[in-house]
Amino acid sequence: MNYVEVTINNIDEDQQDILVAQLSDAGYEGFVQSADSLQAYIDEPTYNETELKELTGDNFYETRIIPKQNWNEVWESNFEPVIVENFCTIRADFHDIVVTTPYEIIITPKMSFGTGHHATTQLVMMAMKDMDLAGKDVFDFGTGTGVLAIMAEKLGAASVLGIDNDEWSVENAKENLARNHSTRVAVEQNNTDLLPQQQFDVVLANINRHILLQYMPQLATGTVKDGIVLMSGLLTSDRDIITAAAAEHGLESFGYQELNNWIVLSFRKK
Repeated sequence: MNYVEVTINNIDEDQQDILVAQLSDAGYEGFVQSADSLQAYIDEPTYNETELKELTGDNFYETRIIPKQNWNEVWESNFEPVIVENFCTIRADFHDIVVTTPYEIIITPKMSFGTGHHATTQLVMMAMKDMDLAGKDVFDFGTGTGVLAIMAEKLGAASVLGIDNDEWSVENAKENLARNHSTRVAVEQNNTDLLPQQQFDVVLANINRHILLQYMPQLATGTVKDGIVLMSGLLTSDRDIITAAAAEHGLESFGYQELNNWIVLSFRKK
């Protein structure tokens, strides 16, 4: 399957953050941000030019087709190591750097969302830093590269289940599990209509507002009493609507962190 690369030029970081949120809702799965441009990626069958024009408005953009087999070359050219708050270094195996953080995650830089570059991935990891995951069962909803699932295992989780509806993400996540010698993480392809029936101590949901609102009942039901749910993929403007929807399903807000206009919300199951 081919992917469409959309490059939007001459936009500042605030505009990029808003567009990333909007494009995520429209099905775009990967982003590369620079000082004044944004690259977004979507599978060719899902690409809708009319919708793209509506979202980008007066901003100039250009597109090109990228065959799946050429993705690594494109991604590697943009991929740099990420250090999350002196806590975890996320790097590719071709990065020759000295790691000084307590934790390190090595990922294969493919299409999947969640390389650590985006603020939402960093925010969830920052929230996880302050949690006691030892012996806990964790559910990673929309696992992408599997980076958060791997982090959960490194923090002592007894078991981690990650699901994603994208075949490429699942393939990539499994490669990353092997690369990080993960033995307590399982990743499955799931169209999100078939969420696991079991309950988890901790739920990680770094997706977007639309999906979080759609699956809020299942996320709440799938969390044990006093369990924790971290929600991200959200802008500061999403805070009130997500908090209200969570409260309707017995999820009580107790934590909030912000980075570059993106947020992570922490909830406890009442």
